[in-house]
Amino acid sequence: MPEAPWGNAPTDMIVTTTPSIEGRPVQRYCGIVTGEVIVGANLFRDLFASIRDIVGGRSGAYEEVLGRAREEALAEVRSRAASLGANAVIGLDLDYEVLGSNGSMLMVSATGTAVYV
Repeated sequence: MPEAPWGNAPTDMIVTTTPSIEGRPVQRYCGIVTGEVIVGANLFRDLFASIRDIVGGRSGAYEEVLGRAREEALAEVRSRAASLGANAVIGLDLDYEVLGSNGSMLMVSATGTAVYV
């Protein structure tokens, strides 16, 4: 099974937001799995994002950090599911929160049900 660069997360594991996988009935429910990642915002990235907000457009730096955090949270979900003997995660929910007194941190959490199909 291929491994993700950040650990024990199989990259070919099915992960879906749907409650089932068409044509692949659940044989065994293994449990709820979660992955959480909290990233701090860089002062210079904040400064450039503020300028970008004033002149319009997208903040590529924030999009990159957000994408990386999401992939790390999903890798944690896959890894934890594999450790329970699962080969898929169904019902995945992704949540994004801003933390800290001045919103300087971003949390990405992923939660789903580990199953064997």
